[in-house]
Amino acid sequence: MRYFYYLLCLLSFGSCYNVERNCGDFKTGTFEFQQVVGSELVSSTFVRNDSIAIETYKGVTDTFSVRWINNCEYIMRKLNPKNTYDQQAVHFKILSTTENTYLFEFQMVVKKQNQENLVKKGTVTKINIP
Repeated sequence: MRYFYYLLCLLSFGSCYNVERNCGDFKTGTFEFQQVVGSELVSSTFVRNDSIAIETYKGVTDTFSVRWINNCEYIMRKLNPKNTYDQQAVHFKILSTTENTYLFEFQMVVKKQNQENLVKKGTVTKINIP
């Protein structure tokens, strides 16, 4: 019984932990995202204001519309899509933040029929800290 009491106390203290999410700090600025593609580490840089993001990836620059759902979630859509894949909107959700980084997950807004909805995660670094 005594062990049950200690376990209950431990769980009650552990449940009080909240992940820090200062999402408003990351609505605007210049950011860098790095990911491994195959065996190569590639990075993209993007500048985002409240409604537009301009990304440069492997020397190619694209512009995206940004629509904020709430302080920590937004939807991006390419402004000048070149094919049907580029026309798809992507939903981003900021999961946690630090002083100059945020952990996020993203997925396509519209799930294709007979395919599972793939959710990916990544970390973005803000590179123009005031």
